Amino acid sequence: MRKKLFAYAAAAIMAAGLGAVVLPGIAEAHGAMMMPGSRTFLCYKDGRNPSTGAIEPKNPACAAAVAQSGVNSLYNWFAVLRSDGAGRMAGFIPDGQLCSGGTGGPYNFTGFNLARNDFPVTHLTSGRTIEISYNDWAKHPGTFSLYITKDSWSPTRALAWSDLESTPFSQVTNPPANGGPGTDDGHYWWNATLPSGKSGRHLIYSVWSRSDSTETFYGCSDVVFDGGNGEVTGIGGTTTPPTTPPTTPPTTPPTTPPTTPPTTPPTTPPTTGNPGSGCTAMYNVTGSWSGGFQGQVMVHAPTNAAVGKWTVTWTWPGSQTLAQIWSGTATSSGSLVTVTNASWNGSIPAGGDTTFGFLGSGSTPTTVNNLTCSTA
Repeated sequence: MRKKLFAYAAAAIMAAGLGAVVLPGIAEAHGAMMMPGSRTFLCYKDGRNPSTGAIEPKNPACAAAVAQSGVNSLYNWFAVLRSDGAGRMAGFIPDGQLCSGGTGGPYNFTGFNLARNDFPVTHLTSGRTIEISYNDWAKHPGTFSLYITKDSWSPTRALAWSDLESTPFSQVTNPPANGGPGTDDGHYWWNATLPSGKSGRHLIYSVWSRSDSTETFYGCSDVVFDGGNGEVTGIGGTTTPPTTPPTTPPTTPPTTPPTTPPTTPPTTPPTTGNPGSGCTAMYNVTGSWSGGFQGQVMVHAPTNAAVGKWTVTWTWPGSQTLAQIWSGTATSSGSLVTVTNASWNGSIPAGGDTTFGFLGSGSTPTTVNNLTCSTA
């Protein structure tokens, strides 16, 4: 690990060309949720430049967290810990500081307590069994406990202990591990059945209490229960807006969006699509500019059946209009938009997904109405 952090600092010096660079600190032990990814892990994935090692957040929530906590928080994404935790939770860590493990750890993670709805998010299905991954940068025996927020919780306020269900929905002691330690990919793993009856945005709160010391790790993972299969959105950004959004659709499916993407990165989580017949859809704003916006819809096949064709419909919440689409065929009637698959992306394997993108005119809608998906 020490070699890795020195490499990051050296890369940052080369990228800067001059001036002093503070070497990221060295934590003594490490671990964090990778699936569903914790805020620190997914912001690290969002912000780390693979060429230079520099931390350059693109997601606006990650950028705000780093502005408050500094880049060391992402160089040490696996170190949200309290050496004196002893498995303690309520009464030890104050309300509003759960995601940072309080303020008594080796690093400042307070920026990850911010009450925002645009942190990177993992899409899940309520009641489904998934494989949990928890990084094992430094291995230790102990117990892992996962809690879910109550339905009354809102991402507009910092997490409090009263926002969590009282008992963990998953708890395991000394699970098996794949790979590691000392790598980004090495992890503990176990199967967990997600809580049933959940929908929309939630937080999964993780606590790893070591049995060989009092050291305890804490973390928040943003999730949305919308029929997803572990997909992550909100990582990455865009650059400059198109000068004039085109008005005619491409004749062949593009491999990249047919215009230069917009300046403003996404600021809202995807709309939860209502299940139709045999598939589900998720709407997400990927960028916006004055008078227009760019969006994406992800189409999911159910886990128990493949899809041979699909149709997605929604209604605009205002006077928006569809300007261009790729990877699908669209028609509009008033506020109603209907999109059918292209000739090459109608077939989706069981549990799989595909996406289509579009440009819109008008004010940017953070959500759309009556989003449905059908295979009829």
